[in-house]
Amino acid sequence: MKTKITGFLVAFLLLGGNLFSILPVGEIPDVITLSEKAGGRVDGTPWSSSELVGKVWVVVYADPDESELNDAATEALKAKDYSNDVYQSVAIINMSATWKPNFLINTILKGKQKKYPDTIYVKDMDKTLVKTWGLADDSNDIVVFDSNGIVIFSHDGQLDADAIAEMISTIDTEIAKVK
Repeated sequence: MKTKITGFLVAFLLLGGNLFSILPVGEIPDVITLSEKAGGRVDGTPWSSSELVGKVWVVVYADPDESELNDAATEALKAKDYSNDVYQSVAIINMSATWKPNFLINTILKGKQKKYPDTIYVKDMDKTLVKTWGLADDSNDIVVFDSNGIVIFSHDGQLDADAIAEMISTIDTEIAKVK
C-alpha cells in the first residue's frame, strides 16, 4: 500500500507540474505588458499581449537553454507558410531562466529578428509570463491564440509528432474561420 501511494505521489509531482504550466484552452489570459526593465521587443519598444488579436497567433515562450526543444514544431509551422494576413508568431525569451549573459542573448535575438522579420522577438526579463500566466519556467511553451485572443492550443515542453499535428490542425481550422 505504501509503495502504491509513493508511486502515485511521484507520478503526480512529475506530471502534475506539467499540467499546471499551460494556459487553459478557451480562456483569454490576463494582459501582460513588457517594457523598460521588464523587457519588451528586441528594438526596445514595449510589447503587450493585447496585440494577440485580429489573426491567429503562435506564442513560443522559451528558456534560451531550451530554445531548440521545439524546432520540429517551428519547422512544421514554417513549412505551412501561412499568410501574414491571418497568422503571426511571437518568440518571447525568458531571459531570467539562463546562465547565458544578456548581451549574448540580445545579439542572437537581433540576428534572428533580421533573419525572420515576420516573427516578433520579445524579452521577458523578470519571468512575467511564468508569474502571470503560469507558463513553465526553464522550458519551451507553445500557445496558440485565435483572432479574439482566446487560447486554442497550449503545450509545455517538447511537442511530439501527434501534438505537432494537433497544433497545425487547430491553426488550419482557425485560419479557415478568419479568412
